[in-house]
Amino acid sequence: MAKCEICGKGVTFGIKVSHSHRRSNRMWKPNVKRVKAVVDGKPQHVYVCTRCLRSGKVQRAV
Repeated sequence: MAKCEICGKGVTFGIKVSHSHRRSNRMWKPNVKRVKAVVDGKPQHVYVCTRCLRSGKVQRAV
């Protein structure tokens, strides 16, 4: 679910390093919101990251 339907931004993985330098896996999730947008001329619920919302790549449905 943590994937933008416009740009395809998804989860990225990395390593968390503590103060004592013990390493463990972690992940970063994109800030995805469920919004009502116009898709193919009709309003539909889609999951969109906030970067796409801010830049105007999504036409919001009223």
